[in-house]
Amino acid sequence: MGLIATDKSRVVIGLGKTGLACARYLAGRGLPFVACDTREHPSAAEAFRAEFPDVPLYCGPLDAELLSRSSEIILSPGVAQSEPAIRQAVDGGVRLSGDIDLFCAEARAPIVAITGSNAKSTVTTLVGEMARAAGVRVRVGGNLGTPVLDLLDEQAELYVIELSSFQLETTNDLRATAATVLNLSPDHMDRYDSMQAYHAAKHRIYRGCMVAVENRDDALTRPLLPKGTQKIEFGLGKPDLKQFGLIEHQGSLWLVRGLEPLLDSRELKIRGSHNLANALAALALGEAVGLPMAAMLEALRGFGGLEHRCQWVADRCRLAWFNDSKGTNVGATLAALNGLGATLDEDTRILLIAGGEGKGQAFDELDAPLAAYGRELILIGRDAALIADAVTSVDHHFAADMTQAVELAARLGQPGDIVLLSPACASFDMFSGYPARGRAFVDAVEGLRCD
Repeated sequence: MGLIATDKSRVVIGLGKTGLACARYLAGRGLPFVACDTREHPSAAEAFRAEFPDVPLYCGPLDAELLSRSSEIILSPGVAQSEPAIRQAVDGGVRLSGDIDLFCAEARAPIVAITGSNAKSTVTTLVGEMARAAGVRVRVGGNLGTPVLDLLDEQAELYVIELSSFQLETTNDLRATAATVLNLSPDHMDRYDSMQAYHAAKHRIYRGCMVAVENRDDALTRPLLPKGTQKIEFGLGKPDLKQFGLIEHQGSLWLVRGLEPLLDSRELKIRGSHNLANALAALALGEAVGLPMAAMLEALRGFGGLEHRCQWVADRCRLAWFNDSKGTNVGATLAALNGLGATLDEDTRILLIAGGEGKGQAFDELDAPLAAYGRELILIGRDAALIADAVTSVDHHFAADMTQAVELAARLGQPGDIVLLSPACASFDMFSGYPARGRAFVDAVEGLRCD
């Protein structure tokens, strides 16, 4: 592989959405760079060469010499920094960063930064809706939807960004106005060698933040903060003064700030205790950046939830059907089971459809909530047998595809039961991604013939 003329060009690694956004950012500012992709034939290569005809593009195994002679490696989230060529360059003094550092260098409006094993897309979207309800010019994106570099806008008054652990690995200078780790449970154990490493990546979000928002029900979200950093807590119990939580009030469960009742939970369209936690987290983040309470509560009342995230699909064949295809890890499925389980009456139960590519997770934690709330477990995908071995509290059934799984659920369910697609696994063994898996579920539900 030939080297470019300058020894001090930046190297963009990865031609996904993030990598292309980085390339456009650098090109737009006249900054020299080259691009690499670890795949021999990335699907975006032709489009990249058409858009950047003068930028060298190297495909295939990374060249350690090229990386080591660069000034900076801008790494896409999908590429692990443990790649030997990258480690060699970093050990030799080359700066490693990502799109978030480029974004933060130019963003002039306050930043709300959100991560967590689960629910970060829901909370990011909800805080954005709260800002819009308040008349704030807000840009929303990051790991959710629009890459952060495409959000940059001189007219923006607030940025709300979702961050994955992969993005945070290369984030050095975030300095968010408000930052949160919503929750932590084992995920991406095929990329991290320990839960401690995953925890450390997530907690990079708190670096330099002005206000840290902490889930008091999850000790793993508790940050080590410099003296003087403001902290706001949320949780599902009675809160301390000026913190967010829940209390019984006027015969129902209310969202509160300290002793102040804010909203009857029955007014929310989103269901389950996990969504109450999401609502409280959004309120805490909104308060941290000065959003007015009336606008935040208005947004909460109108928010119906995100597609594929514990989303109500239909009441059909005497059953309630929920699509949580975004539940790609055990923690997400636990949240959905416990959240919906809390809404059940004495005679109703949950039929869980789960399975797919397990990413090295253990599934035994699913046993307790299924013992409490489950009726049947219906399994699909590559690691179905691993889940069957780990969960013994309810009977399990194997299905060849989503249509058969839905038909099994319709046959096994009792009137009033909930059928929940929350796979606890990635989808790539059977589908192009979790949206395709969720659409397959919805299509199968809509195609049911009820007795």
